[in-house]
Amino acid sequence: MEMQEIDKVFKALADPSRRQLLDRLHAKNGQALGELCAGLDMSRQAVTQHLGLLEDANLIAIERQGREKLHFFNPVPIHDIYERWIRKFEQQRLEALHDFKRKLEGDSHE
Repeated sequence: MEMQEIDKVFKALADPSRRQLLDRLHAKNGQALGELCAGLDMSRQAVTQHLGLLEDANLIAIERQGREKLHFFNPVPIHDIYERWIRKFEQQRLEALHDFKRKLEGDSHE
């Protein structure tokens, strides 16, 4: 993955609204724009703009079915980031830090 592509992914993931859209697609893949807009405090135009950035970062794929455009989550760019930036750290060390953080925060869940 080239740096320019990685930058697009990080930029796309930096926005909480775009992360919410990805979460919604992860929960139910193949949604049309109307479904994705339902229950969001955003205009259709804003959702469309966010989807455009997600598509540009290759985080979603679009498939046309008749007049509808269905949106699908593409986890490959996130996996590429994981492989390049996260995996090189020892898993055991990350788990120990995660456990330590949970204990400090008093979170007994997970």
